[in-house]
This record gives sequence, C-alpha cells and structure tokens, in this order.
Amino acid sequence: MRGGATLSVADVLADSATRCPGRTALVAGHQRLSYGDLWLAARRYAAALREEGIGPGDRVALLLSNTPAFPTAYFGVLALGATVVPVNALLKADEIAYILRHSGARALLCAGSLLGEGERAANRAEVPLLTVEADDGASGAALDTLAARATPVETPVPRAPDDTALILYTSGTTGRPKGVMLSHLNVLLNIDTTMLSPFAMHTDDVLLGCLPLFHTFGQVCGMGTCFRAGATLALMPRFTPDGALDLMVREGCTVLMGVPTMYIALLEAAAADARRPPLARAYSGGAALPVRVLQDFETTFGCPVYEGYGLTETSPCVTYNQSAWPRRPGTVGKPIRGVEAEIARAGTEHEIVLLPPGEVGEIVVRGHNVMIGYLDDPAATAAALVDGWFRSGDLGMKDAEGYLTIVDRKKDMIVRGGYNVYPREVEEVLSRHPSVAQAAVIGVPDARYGQEIHAVIVPRPGAAPHASLAADIIAWSRRRIASYKCPRRVEFAAALPLGPSGKVLKRELVALLGAGTGDQLPD
Repeated sequence: MRGGATLSVADVLADSATRCPGRTALVAGHQRLSYGDLWLAARRYAAALREEGIGPGDRVALLLSNTPAFPTAYFGVLALGATVVPVNALLKADEIAYILRHSGARALLCAGSLLGEGERAANRAEVPLLTVEADDGASGAALDTLAARATPVETPVPRAPDDTALILYTSGTTGRPKGVMLSHLNVLLNIDTTMLSPFAMHTDDVLLGCLPLFHTFGQVCGMGTCFRAGATLALMPRFTPDGALDLMVREGCTVLMGVPTMYIALLEAAAADARRPPLARAYSGGAALPVRVLQDFETTFGCPVYEGYGLTETSPCVTYNQSAWPRRPGTVGKPIRGVEAEIARAGTEHEIVLLPPGEVGEIVVRGHNVMIGYLDDPAATAAALVDGWFRSGDLGMKDAEGYLTIVDRKKDMIVRGGYNVYPREVEEVLSRHPSVAQAAVIGVPDARYGQEIHAVIVPRPGAAPHASLAADIIAWSRRRIASYKCPRRVEFAAALPLGPSGKVLKRELVALLGAGTGDQLPD
C-alpha cells in the first residue's frame, strides 16, 4: 500500500499514554489506572498472547465483563495486529460456541466469572481457552498470570486502513447472528469524529461507564472517545440506578451515555436521593427515548440530553443531535461529519431511489462508517450494500433542515432495554420445547424497557394450555438463550393468524394478549 500501513485502533490508547501517561484512564472500584499503566498492561497482554501463538490477522474472542481486563485485552489484541471478537456476556454456551466457530476464533479469552458458559462454549467449538481474573485451578491458561512476567511489546503492529479491527455479532432476520466486519478506518474515524461532535470529549471529562463494553455503544462511543480524548472512564461492572448515581457523584462524572431504560431508572433513583453529579451533558442511543423522559431528566439533572442513531454496521454512529445546532427532541439529529443519511424508497431491493424531505422510507447510509461486510455471508452483504449505500432496514423521515426521525424499527425486530432481539431466533428456541407446535414472538410497548417480549404458543396435541405450562416454557427458554431475549409472557392460541402467503400476521396477535392463560417472568 502506498505510504505503508500504519493505522491501528490500538493507537487510541497508545497515543493518550504518550501524551498524558499520568492521567487517570480508568476507575474501577478501588482501582485507578493511569494511561501509562493501562497501556503497559495491554502491551503485556499482547506479549503473552503472542507467546500463545496469536499474531496479525488472527481472531481472538473476548468474553469479558466491565472490568479493567476488557480494555487491557481489547487493546492488547489490537496491538498484535489481531482482530477483536467481543462476545455478549449474557449469551449461553451454544450461542457463544456458534460465534467462536463462525468467526474462526483462535482463542477465547474468558473472565473467571463467566467460565460457567465460556468453558462449555470453548469445549464445544474446540477453541483454546485463556482466562483472566479466574480462581487458581480454573481451566485454561491464566493470561493475566502469563502477562505479569512477560516483556511488553514495544509498539502496535501497523495495519492497513481496510484491515479488519473488529467482528461484532448482531442478530439477523434469519435467526443466526451475523459477523459485522469493521475496519481500522471505520472505527478510528467514528471515534475521532464523534469525540469532537457530538460527544465533545476533553481531558477533564469523567464518563460514567455503565454501558457494556462488549456492545458497540459502550465500546466505541464510550471507551473509544473517552480514551482518545485522554478523559477518565468510571467503570461499572453492572448497571444499577442507585450505584450509578452514587458513582457519578463520587467521581464527579461530567458525561453520561446510556440507553433509555437507564434514564428511566436514574430518574427513579434521583427521586429518593437528593445528590446530583456535575453532569454537563448526556447522550442516549440504542432505542427511542421518550420526549417526556428526556425533559424530566434535563430538569432533574440540569444538563442537556442528546439523542442519536446508529447501528453495529455503521461503526456505530450515523446521526446525533449536536451542540452546533438546536436540539430537536423526538429526532435523532443530523449526520455526523463525513457521513450521509438519506431516505430511500422502501421495498426497492436492487437499487437506491432517494426520496425528498418529508417522505417516509428506508434509512440508507454511506460514509467512512459503513462496514466492510458480513463475515462469510456475501449474499447478506450484497443485500445490505446497494449502489454504495448501506440499507439499514429502518424506516425514517428527514425534514427540510436535515433532522432525522425514526419512524419504525426493522421489521419484526424488538428493542428491549437497548438490546436488539429478533423474534425468529427466539421462536426457533421455543419450537424445540416438547409441548410447542408453533410459536410466534412479538414486541409490545413497555414503559420501562421500551418493548417487552411476548410469545403466542400453539400447543402440541395433548398439551394442556395452562399457567404451569407457560411457566415451564419461560423457564425452559431462559436456560437456552440470554435472559434479555426470553419471553416475559406466554399466551396460548388454537391457531396463529396467517396471511395469504402463509406468514403469521403478528399485528393481529396483539389482540390476543391478555385473553389467554399466561405466566410472567421476573427480571
């Protein structure tokens, strides 16, 4: 490549460690890590991984929670020129094993607290297991122990701009997760662009790290922009509203990034706790933030809330309300620098036909943020990347001033608490229950989570539709898929309403809710 290959996402941490080595990068419980110390730890992880045979281009899966091990491993893998495959820490063994096999992971790096599912997944996928923060005697090589005595690598391995930095898994309408390949250029430009606007991160900012780092919002928008600016990330192992409020007050957090359910919960916590952190601004994403919640949060915490839109396939940011122009609550703002977001005629699969302002259609995106493609899925890639645009599958509308409003989410997709849940994946699990003949999963409005997951079941002959069966189906699904994907209520029906083509008419199923026998699953 002309000029050589020098671009690496690892430089996000490496550069700040050079510019401000003594500044606090990370607060996690009683631990406070400076940029210099965090980068040294990442370089030690890189050296230990290299001794385990990991090199440029290899894929390393991370099954890690929100502890210092995540950024240490993340930037350690990138420093080797390898590709990071973050794994949702809420998944079960079969789901993890699929990702390991599909990604071709050379190793799974698993936290000790997640070995219950991680070890089984590694065994099923026949992938070497490495551990961090694990008890003595745990399976797999203890990478943190190996790293402690390793000679750190000196500098990151240079990468070409179009080399793959991350493979992020997102559910697809087929029910199987798809591996979204993001290049070093994708991720670095999204970080550099959004650090300036909308997030306006500075070295004296303190960001509450309440979003899971395995998710693109917490990982790129949160950790990435924070570390690029040399700011401080106050990390939470798991979000709780009381804990978040306490940590924000204690550490003097100036920036909050969260999904709508977090804003709702923080308002409830603030009603019982008069303390307020010095928040200067807050950012919402992942699902639609009700305007009432936005306004109540601004009144309660005394800071503006900016809502935006993005997707895993777009690295993730597409549009955001930004301080450079008036905020429009109820919209997701305007495109970030270097990115175009337009409205195209929906249903035109093989070409992009752009629509004028004020018309509803499919949101299409082009720019530096658009993914390389879906891993080993040329058909899905070709369907998503058309005429130089990425087809989001979401419906939206732009006004004459360029503000984007999300009209609807992808067909049938449920967004529960900021997590995307695809009904077909859940339906496939439910259909394996011995008493289930047919299953249809729908999302219904929910004040706390945005949407809640309900299942309508046609029982097999001889299976009585009663409350105990509903409870058994719910418990059965919880053992097989992540908790956030599980139906919270099961309703029974003699048959599912079908359209002319044989497709289930899910809108009609809403009328059945509350009419049958059901059982609720507590959070």
